[in-house]
Amino acid sequence: MDFNLTEDRQMLADTLNRFLADQYPVEHRNKVAYDAPYHDPKLWDALVELGTLYALAPEEAGGMGGTGFDISVVFEALGRQITPEPILGALMASRLLTAAGADQDALLSGASKYAVAFTELDAAYDLDQIATTATAKGDAYTLSGRKSTVYGGQVADIFLVAAKLNGKLALFKVAAADANVTGYALMDGAGAAELLLDDTPAALLLADATAAMQDAIDAGIVALCAEAVGAMDVTHAITVDYLKQRKQFGIAIGKFQVLQHRAVDMLTEIEQSRSIVIKAAAELGGDDASRYASMAKNLIGRSARLIAEEAVQMHGGIAMTWEYPVSHYAKRLVMLDAQLGDTDYHLARVMDGYKAA
Repeated sequence: MDFNLTEDRQMLADTLNRFLADQYPVEHRNKVAYDAPYHDPKLWDALVELGTLYALAPEEAGGMGGTGFDISVVFEALGRQITPEPILGALMASRLLTAAGADQDALLSGASKYAVAFTELDAAYDLDQIATTATAKGDAYTLSGRKSTVYGGQVADIFLVAAKLNGKLALFKVAAADANVTGYALMDGAGAAELLLDDTPAALLLADATAAMQDAIDAGIVALCAEAVGAMDVTHAITVDYLKQRKQFGIAIGKFQVLQHRAVDMLTEIEQSRSIVIKAAAELGGDDASRYASMAKNLIGRSARLIAEEAVQMHGGIAMTWEYPVSHYAKRLVMLDAQLGDTDYHLARVMDGYKAA
């Protein structure tokens, strides 16, 4: 099996990596990630101009990609700079709009920012536990309920909302101006929002959206896993460089065999993670997409935490300072495990799948 990127994807990866390395150094990232609007609007526009969002949508929807490998290329580059731009919401929204056969020119061109609202306080991950309800009023609909931790929701113009309609999970389009939106920063920077719906007007996109929602979630998981690989790669590189520079007893601490072994163990975890992302990306959109997405999320959740802990321990106190990048990479790696289902949730999901088989 050939694991090399195609020429087009390699060009996309090189372009994004150069742009983000130049425009998104960690100092700038930390300046914009923790203050409203929790991203950089100018650099968002620049990313859109580079065609980043078009890489996330298939050709039939007006994009130029949309496969698991296109998604992983984009998000690995974002992970290398722990970029706080609201691209995860755009990706998931694009998958849903594609499933609904809806126009997404406004999303892909950056004219409107989209976010996907499906998580609730009592339904963090499971779609069948969603309590938000839709009410038909003639040909129109209204929604009532609360959505929690909507990624990118703090700057969204349009929300794609999952709600129950006649006992089925349906998908609706809601204008941010019609809803009560409360934005905030996550622990690691970047933004999210709480969405309060109270007889809020909405447009029906899909009357039966369960399969489409699961596909969007699976795509989001592949994206987060690829982002984690990029972040782990940089964290490992920073750590190895530190081991070469930091001296104790007159020699670089990288000469100590025990630290060499730990650095190699970190690299092994990263390569395992990269492999499972490739598999999950290859399966995205297929019958086993959810299974491999959960397998990837479980493995990478554990690996990312290990990389974060090892990097902090081998650096010592400097790794806990705000000015040093490792502290921010470590926070992002730990936070990635909590998004779209943690390691325990996805382990249970894989085990349930095996039982069903």
